[in-house]
Amino acid sequence: MSKYDKLKHTLLNRLEELEQSKENDEEFETTELSNYDNHPADNATDLTDQHTRLALRKHSEEEIADIKEALTAIDEGIYGVCTECGKEIPMERLEAVPSTTTCVEHAQQGVNEEIRSLEESVLNSTTDQPVEDEDPRLRDYSNSFEILEEVGSSDTPSDKQ
Repeated sequence: MSKYDKLKHTLLNRLEELEQSKENDEEFETTELSNYDNHPADNATDLTDQHTRLALRKHSEEEIADIKEALTAIDEGIYGVCTECGKEIPMERLEAVPSTTTCVEHAQQGVNEEIRSLEESVLNSTTDQPVEDEDPRLRDYSNSFEILEEVGSSDTPSDKQ
């Protein structure tokens, strides 16, 4: 009996749960025949539900891949050893995250910049550390509205009277 048998059992149970959940996952379908008379909030709710379901599905697929990788490592006798540095992974970490194949030092902890929203680069541009493309005139907040209005606004000619 291996010291990792309990963890292997935990991984197999979780894998079975995820695969059953994947089989029972219904494809997103709207009940509306036409969106013409829908309130925009109803359409937004449907879209949000669809995005949430897609994100959860992606997360489940990644978790399944991690579990399969950990199970392969158990079968090959290399489970519990960091794939990056070769040091032994503490049992506490394995119990907390049974699908891990790395030690804490080599765990992916950074933010994936590719999935960050485009708006963040604009919203965070006027800080103490300006973005390279930022207009230097925007650092002075007193005239920022006038500078931005040069580009255009939603005002109609009747609003300017």
